[in-house]
Amino acid sequence: MRLLIVDDERPARERLRRMLAHEPGITSVTEAADGVEALALIARDAPDALLLDIEMPELSGIDVAASLVAPAPLVVFVTAYDDYALRAFDAEAVDYLLKPFDGARLRRTLDRLQSRLTAAAHAPASTCTPPRQLLVTERGATRIVQVADIEWLETADNYVALHTRDGAPLLRQSLGTLLGQLGPAFVRCHRCAAVRLTAVNRIVPHSKGDCTLVLHSGAVVPCSRQYRAALLDPLRPA
Repeated sequence: MRLLIVDDERPARERLRRMLAHEPGITSVTEAADGVEALALIARDAPDALLLDIEMPELSGIDVAASLVAPAPLVVFVTAYDDYALRAFDAEAVDYLLKPFDGARLRRTLDRLQSRLTAAAHAPASTCTPPRQLLVTERGATRIVQVADIEWLETADNYVALHTRDGAPLLRQSLGTLLGQLGPAFVRCHRCAAVRLTAVNRIVPHSKGDCTLVLHSGAVVPCSRQYRAALLDPLRPA
């Protein structure tokens, strides 16, 4: 089992690493000092599970968990505060380790992780759960964009503009890759654009099969004939 420890306090990371050194079945342990570094290491190393602190600067552990994209590692929250338990449950955490904990308690957590990993390995493939939020780096800071607030997407060189009612922050990602993560709620309507289906208010046809999508917010999005059928099918009543 490959683990990633995420905690902004070095003594806490070192203590947890020492405790894990005595446990069987752990093939690797890496560390991240904050949520941004954690997401980079997750993308690079694909750990099996996170031992994730909650209260960290810039990005909390809850934010990290909500930003994971499939295939995502399992999450165990490790914190000194017990008032995050409900939010941890909402984030589908495998366990909630309350500091300070002993070796026996940690071992029970590791057993739960191993059981979940074993079950997943033998289970049929399932539909991936889209992330609830996206993280956008702007001038050295990280902005959290709720996926539910995004009305449409537009390519901008090597970025995708996430159009919301409050602006259009740029995420460094290809449109195709992002659509694969967001699932069926968004449909491509143009070579350079995609739209949230529930945001579409009306469709204005043009010549040669092209059309314009008018969103509930008043935003106007192009739709080319190449993608029109794929857009209209899910909009038709069942």
